[in-house]
Amino acid sequence: MPHVSVKMLKGRSDSQKEQIAQACKKAVMDTLGIGDTYITVSVEDYTSREWQDVFKSEVSEKGDKVLVKAKYDPKSLL
Repeated sequence: MPHVSVKMLKGRSDSQKEQIAQACKKAVMDTLGIGDTYITVSVEDYTSREWQDVFKSEVSEKGDKVLVKAKYDPKSLL
């Protein structure tokens, strides 16, 4: 039951959101060798101000659970 959650700044088209969701699903299928029956993908948009809180709770505070680390300061988006 893998679930992938994509969180990003507002401004992408519905088509781009669908493409990233499908790419994530395919990556999960290929990597884990499973079908798509139990895979779910969500896409959430945030303003740069909202992103500050999301970054803190989803990235900064999750420590070793975040396997790909950010290479930027989220405050640079303000």
